[in-house]
Amino acid sequence: MTVFVFTLVLLLGNVIKEIAALLVSGKIGPDMILRALGLLIPYVMAYVLPFAMLTATLLTFGRFSADNELTAVRASGISLISLSLPVIILSVLLAGLCAWFNMKIAPECRVAYKQLIFKIGIQNTTAFITEDRFIDQIPGIVLYVRKCDGDHLKDIRLYTIKNNEIEQRISASEGNIIWASDKKSVRFELIDAVTETRNPANSPVTNSIPIEELDSTNPPLVTVVQEQLADDSIEWVQIPSRVVSFGPIDLETLGNSERSLRIGTEMNYHQLRAEIAKRRAQGISPTPAIFHLYRQVAFSFATVGFTLIGIPLGIRAHRRETSIGMAIALILVTIYYGFFIFAQTMETNTAWRPWLLVWIPNFLFQGIGAVLLWRANRRG
Repeated sequence: MTVFVFTLVLLLGNVIKEIAALLVSGKIGPDMILRALGLLIPYVMAYVLPFAMLTATLLTFGRFSADNELTAVRASGISLISLSLPVIILSVLLAGLCAWFNMKIAPECRVAYKQLIFKIGIQNTTAFITEDRFIDQIPGIVLYVRKCDGDHLKDIRLYTIKNNEIEQRISASEGNIIWASDKKSVRFELIDAVTETRNPANSPVTNSIPIEELDSTNPPLVTVVQEQLADDSIEWVQIPSRVVSFGPIDLETLGNSERSLRIGTEMNYHQLRAEIAKRRAQGISPTPAIFHLYRQVAFSFATVGFTLIGIPLGIRAHRRETSIGMAIALILVTIYYGFFIFAQTMETNTAWRPWLLVWIPNFLFQGIGAVLLWRANRRG
């Protein structure tokens, strides 16, 4: 029941967001709706199974305690641990199923869903410049944007590549997309950017796309930084700038290229590992890919933590009403997923080690749940 309810809720959220508008406008028919929903179900199932397991555990043990069945079972000589063991084993099996969804099925279905939506016209030219993925279809350029709000970009990393080596790298906290009047090309303006160029004496800089310094009123302060690699050292000339612009980029040419995958939701486990190896070979920080690799694995264990904490909380609630169990489940889900949201905001900050932060909710819920379950068993 809980799997069905949560699946329906999450599917409705996606339908209202993307599909319903196309259905109303007449761009797609019921058959395409069913195909899109069929591809969305495995994707949302990665979130549904942990939440449904938690809710079912709270409802079952809350009713079990409220009807005094727990007292009868204990009087028969069965401990709470023995009673809970089948449920805990089920949560471990579901963790394996969640891992399969998180690391393979869900990303692949998400890609198929996005390709379907793209074919029926919901995507526009900005589909090639979406957030949270490395964009390397632009000749000689690798671009990463953590957040994209319309034409406003946040946390941008731009690398110019030649012979599989970085020649120039630019970082900026924010920027803007500047459209041409015919909407066939775009330029990008990076605000408060820092441009780092290889020492010209070692590696002359040539760019496939012109990069232009707009702030020429005050000469920027130039510094030289040394980066030590495993087998070599590189000198970078570092120049802070008020605004840096690059482009134009022909969107029609870009649109004919193969669409790259979004790191967060469209890459499976093996693709993330390949992405990490590729970016390391280019000298680009693979922190976002590492974060999502760990996130896929860590979120797979949510069913275990939710079950361990749900059993004693359901007994303590001592209520048979479904609404109480649902309310407790929503609070716990909010707390649990809040850790993931916080870690995701830090996914480009290597100093915070965001790939380790995603394990905190698992250790917290499993630890607290084990202690509460042990104490509830002793009281019996």
